[in-house]
Amino acid sequence: MNNTEKIEITYTLQGDYYLPNLILPEQPKVKLGYYGQICRRYMREHRRIKYYSLLTKCKLIEHLAQIEQEALELEETLTEQMMKEKGITEQLKAEDQMEWVGRMNNIRNSVREIVLKEVIYRI
Repeated sequence: MNNTEKIEITYTLQGDYYLPNLILPEQPKVKLGYYGQICRRYMREHRRIKYYSLLTKCKLIEHLAQIEQEALELEETLTEQMMKEKGITEQLKAEDQMEWVGRMNNIRNSVREIVLKEVIYRI
């Protein structure tokens, strides 16, 4: 934009005040999963300055998508490691499904706690 162009700002009356009609640029359409939504809520409640800074710069969704990806990668890695450590195999799944389900639920809960602590709450 050169210096001779004028930007026209329009206003809308809201109660007793005129507010500018601001339009944010288009943001990518990203469906956030579990970790992205938890991160958004955590930032909105506990890291307000960072949350609103990213929001006003139109970078919040991009940031949350990156956090989601990082969390999912860590979750997958930790799950595989813990399954090896605990000896949870497809053979156990075939022989004793209830035992396998119980062990996997324990691993998933442990992994979720670690991921929340290491990725989400460290922001």
